[in-house]
Amino acid sequence: MSPASPTRSAWSSSADILGVSDILHRDERIRLEELREFFQTRVRPVALQHWSAGTFPFELLPELANIGLVGTLSETGNHLFSGLVQLEFTRADTSVSTFFGVHNELFTSAIQLLGSAEQKRTYLPDLLAMRSVGAFALTEPEHGSDISRLMQTTAERRGDEWILNGAKRWIGNGTFADFVLVWARDVADQQIKGFVVEKDRAGFTTRRIANKTAVRSVQNADIVLDNVHLPFDKWLPGTTNFAATNGLLLNSRVWVAWQAVGQQFAAVDVARDYVLCRHQFRKPLAANQLVQATVVRMLENTSLSLGLMVQIARMQTSGTLTMDQAALAKSTCTRYMRETVALGRPLLGSNGITVESEMAKIFADAEAIYSYEGTYEMNSLIVGRALTGYSTF
Repeated sequence: MSPASPTRSAWSSSADILGVSDILHRDERIRLEELREFFQTRVRPVALQHWSAGTFPFELLPELANIGLVGTLSETGNHLFSGLVQLEFTRADTSVSTFFGVHNELFTSAIQLLGSAEQKRTYLPDLLAMRSVGAFALTEPEHGSDISRLMQTTAERRGDEWILNGAKRWIGNGTFADFVLVWARDVADQQIKGFVVEKDRAGFTTRRIANKTAVRSVQNADIVLDNVHLPFDKWLPGTTNFAATNGLLLNSRVWVAWQAVGQQFAAVDVARDYVLCRHQFRKPLAANQLVQATVVRMLENTSLSLGLMVQIARMQTSGTLTMDQAALAKSTCTRYMRETVALGRPLLGSNGITVESEMAKIFADAEAIYSYEGTYEMNSLIVGRALTGYSTF
């Protein structure tokens, strides 16, 4: 067959070239296909315009609510299914999947795992139906990786109230979330605890961080807390110290590793479509050996990352996953991701560097995935500590 008439490949006929979805139960495979279709037909078509403008697609929120996405991931006990959904969401757009991850993996999960019975009754129905949106405020202007030791935001109990003071930075959904989970150091015992703060609470102000080069649709915020008075029951009773966040951070680290796999799928999708359609010297770019070798290298990285995450999901389901292993997943998948998007970008030539280019968006957004939920360097040092027994931080 001539190069101009390519054979139908496994990649063009299926979204899952390794057949990983075959591990799922039949109803989960059907549900995954439904969600993939939604992400590709509803999220992906509007994502680039919003990314270029730095705006958030609020018009998608009712649709995200209608498909029951939060409830779907909350009710299933199959972490592989949840991971593949997160992969497909990021494959369509990193910004909207990040919005959802903050709402679901961080805020909603915190209420489920660490909230009181009354807090669960109060918050969860609207969170699961996405009638309300949550955010997670941990990072501060001067503290990121060392936040557990040097957090400056404080909480002081006065009778039946808490008084919060401090500042937070890079808080996803922070400009419009109905509720923000603010982490602060209790001045009485010096332990870090979590507090639910409503967006209209006096003394609580937000400012959007503008001019980002990555996840431009995510509305990250600088937050200031100036003598914010909270009723005592806004404290999550499951947060008595920073160790209480470990379960949340472990699962969110895995979520971001799945994002890194989805980002690679997106890069392969765009690169493959482009080299099949773009003609130079009277033949498609895909008919050139160097081009094929590059796309295959991208697929190799993607497949290796996916294989790692299948095992991570098994360990999550069995309850044996540790933070060391989650850190390994995040560092490994993001390292492969960075190479994959860097290989894909030049396949589009100059067409891959404009803000109207989906590949430019994928390339830039990879830097955010590489950095948040623990930088590559910090995650690799967590693995190094487990491997050698020596901590370097």
